[in-house]
Amino acid sequence: MADDNHAADNKFDELKGTAKQAFGQVTGDKKAESEGLVEKTMSKAKEAFADAKDAIDGAVEGVKNSKGDNK
Repeated sequence: MADDNHAADNKFDELKGTAKQAFGQVTGDKKAESEGLVEKTMSKAKEAFADAKDAIDGAVEGVKNSKGDNK
């Protein structure tokens, strides 16, 4: 459940960054545009890290299960 909350938070942050970036582009506010891009990029990086962690956890669990089957 906590992972679902993190995924939702990351998606919200990505959307917020996209909106801020678009606002900056429309208004000519380079600072807002840059901040939005950074927020969007950071949320995508967090999501990628969480996906990698989940894949590693799954692989470790698979190895544990396969070693338990051989006993």
